Amino acid sequence: MSERPVFVLNGPNLNLLGKREPEIYGHTTLADIEAACRALAQELGLALEFRQSNSEGELVSWIQEAREAASAIVINPAAYTHTSIAIMDALATCSFPIIEVHLSNIHRREPFRHHSYVSKVAQAVIAGCGAHGYLLALRHVAYLLAQSR
Repeated sequence: MSERPVFVLNGPNLNLLGKREPEIYGHTTLADIEAACRALAQELGLALEFRQSNSEGELVSWIQEAREAASAIVINPAAYTHTSIAIMDALATCSFPIIEVHLSNIHRREPFRHHSYVSKVAQAVIAGCGAHGYLLALRHVAYLLAQSR
């Protein structure tokens, strides 16, 4: 098991997964995603810190905490993807892998969703794979961490 956990951070309204717009986001809940991530992390030998907040400031604080405590960040910033320079700036201070995840393909949606501040500081972006995107992100983190040893 890695000493430093991978922080999986989730932005606003993701606590409503399974109830909110299932035609876009599916029926999988955030608790389902967390359980799947924990199972895969154990298989990959990764420690995991899984969190969700509707508050931009709390997400920034968690990113700052991760700077010292984490080995990587997987982040689904949700709507803050398109608006938060604060989250981008916080992520830019991290010296480890950052993987951006979106359940839907943001490039097939409304034009305002096509721009991501987070993508400017992420090593990779996974979009349109539904809940499976989180598992792809964790596998990629494990690969990147193994390459850096």
